[in-house]
Amino acid sequence: MESPEDATSQIVLAFDDNRLASLLFGHYGQNLALIERRLEIVAEQRGNHVTLEGPREACEQARHVLETLYARLKKGGELIPGDVEGVLREAAAQGFLFEFDPATKKQSFDEIQLRRRPVRARTAAQDAYIRALKRQTLVFGVGPAGTGKTWLAVAYAVHLLERRVVDRLILSRPAVEAGERLGFLPGDMKEKVDPYLRPIYDALHDLMDRSFVERAMTSGEIEIAPLAFMRGRTLANACVILDEAQNTTSMQMKMFLTRLGENSHMIITGDPSQIDLPPGQTSGLAEAVSLLGNVEGVEVCHFHAADVVRHELVGRIVAAYDAKAASARSGEPGAPPR
Repeated sequence: MESPEDATSQIVLAFDDNRLASLLFGHYGQNLALIERRLEIVAEQRGNHVTLEGPREACEQARHVLETLYARLKKGGELIPGDVEGVLREAAAQGFLFEFDPATKKQSFDEIQLRRRPVRARTAAQDAYIRALKRQTLVFGVGPAGTGKTWLAVAYAVHLLERRVVDRLILSRPAVEAGERLGFLPGDMKEKVDPYLRPIYDALHDLMDRSFVERAMTSGEIEIAPLAFMRGRTLANACVILDEAQNTTSMQMKMFLTRLGENSHMIITGDPSQIDLPPGQTSGLAEAVSLLGNVEGVEVCHFHAADVVRHELVGRIVAAYDAKAASARSGEPGAPPR
C-alpha cells in the first residue's frame, strides 16, 4: 500500500518579481536542476512559475527551499554558490514534513551577523558549531577539509571584533614544513610564513572589506602569526584561532592552550586525517580532544564527509578516503569506490 509520503504530488509556485525569480532559478536554471537532483523530483519552469512534481514530501521540501531562498532575495540578499545546497541540507536536517511542529523543529540554521553580510550555517554540523562558538570559551572544530571549520571560526572572530566584544583577533597556524625547509625559502620571515597562512587571509578578505583588514592588521587589531610566535604570551581580550591544529605536537598544543587570558575566546580547528608530523609523533589536536572533551567550558564539534560544503564531488572524495582508512583499521583490503 502506498504511503502518503510516497504519493505523487504536484505543486505550482508563482513568484511575483520576475528579476528575483530569474536569480532564484539560476543561470540556465542551474538552481532548479540542483533541487531536482537532490530531491529526485521534476521542476519545470515557465516564466516566473515553477511546477514541482514527485513524491509528496520531496515536493514540500522543494517548496520550502525555493520560498526560503526567494524570501532571502526579497530582503536584498544574494544567492552565493552553496546557498541552495545549504537550504536543502537545512530542510533535510529539520525533517521538514507537512505539519510543522515549532516545539521540535528549528525555524532555520543559526547564523553569524557581520557588517558585510550574514553568514549562515549550511549543515547541521555547522549549525551545532556556530551554537557552540556562541556558548563556550574554547571550541574544537574537527573534521575533513571543505566543511567550513576555519571559515566559520574566522567569521565568528570577525563578529566579536566588529561588536567590540574583544579588542583583537589573533590567527595562527603551525608552519609545518612539507618537504621544504623554511630557511631555504626566499624573503624575510613574514614572506616565508605567509604561504602557510594564506587560507586565513582569504577568509578575512571574504568576510570583511579589504581596506578594513589592512588597517586592522597595521594597527594590530588583527594579528596573523605562526604558532611558534605564541610562546610566552598571555592573550587577553582576544579571539584566538589555531588552524591546521592536527600538525601541532603535544607540547605545542599545551603551550597554545595555556595562552588563554581574561575575556578571551579560543577556537581550534584541524583535520586528523591530514597529519604532516614525522612518523611516530603524537598530534596535539588528537590528544587535546581526548583529554578536554568533557571539561567545562570546552566543546568539541565533529564534521564528516556529508558536511563538506565545497563542490559536491569533494564530499565523495572524502568519503572514499574515509572508507579506505576504515578498511585499513579493520584489516580488510579496501575496494576502490565505484
